Amino acid sequence: MDKVEVSDELVVPMDEVAPGVKGLRIAFVNVFGVAHTDGSWTLIDAAIPHTAWRIRSWVETTYGGRAPNAIVLTHGHFDHAGDARELADGWDVPIYAHTLEFPYLTGQKAYDPPNWKAGGGVMPLMGPTFPRDPIDVGDRLRALPGDGTQLTLVELPGWTLMHTPGHTPGHVSFFRESDRTLLVGDAFCTTKPESFFEAALVQHPELHGPPSYFTPDWAAAKSSVEKLAGLRPGTVAPGHGKPLSGAEVAPGLAKLAADFDRIAVPDDVKRGDPDVHAHM
Repeated sequence: MDKVEVSDELVVPMDEVAPGVKGLRIAFVNVFGVAHTDGSWTLIDAAIPHTAWRIRSWVETTYGGRAPNAIVLTHGHFDHAGDARELADGWDVPIYAHTLEFPYLTGQKAYDPPNWKAGGGVMPLMGPTFPRDPIDVGDRLRALPGDGTQLTLVELPGWTLMHTPGHTPGHVSFFRESDRTLLVGDAFCTTKPESFFEAALVQHPELHGPPSYFTPDWAAAKSSVEKLAGLRPGTVAPGHGKPLSGAEVAPGLAKLAADFDRIAVPDDVKRGDPDVHAHM
């Protein structure tokens, strides 16, 4: 089994993000565990390839080694679905995603290449090294229901599914109205997304748009942030950056939505540069 040696200081458990919600940061990306009233729990996202051992170790400590009822993916990018198949096979559980992500999770289609100009920082420069071959999770894959559905059973009971495209066609977020907790994947971040590695050790959480180097549809991304801002969340748990809670979260997200073009959209996209997604 392949194994990536991520240094211990870049593997950080996040306890009690919200009631029943715990997290684990592996390098520059987060996964979350959501506990349910029946004693089961669900894993949200599956990190970068070859770090399943880190997730399993966290599950041993956090959930006594109990397998989740399912793995639910916010989208299919390599840093969110990288080890989904290995984990699902080991635990014998299904993998849920939006149907618009299926081509990228069944080996049929690759995402667009990254916008190597976007935003400065280290991450765009590393773009050509990112894996882009389609992930194939095989017959583990199951479809999430439609937008606005109150989820039940193994998907994520008690949470509402929000279709939040832009970063990818089938990107989804999850909202728990009872305490206004929002799991946003890459719909937006709480650290500057082009500088994940620089920010990993000294993250000052603040609201930013989705990772610009892998966001092809900025109009849809803006609409998604506006949609999430309308929920007025009290806690946000992103795929990149630290979770945020408190009275400042809702107005901060409203500000991001209102000023999205200036805050989030890269200058080259605003200029309409023709080669922003030039092939590697």
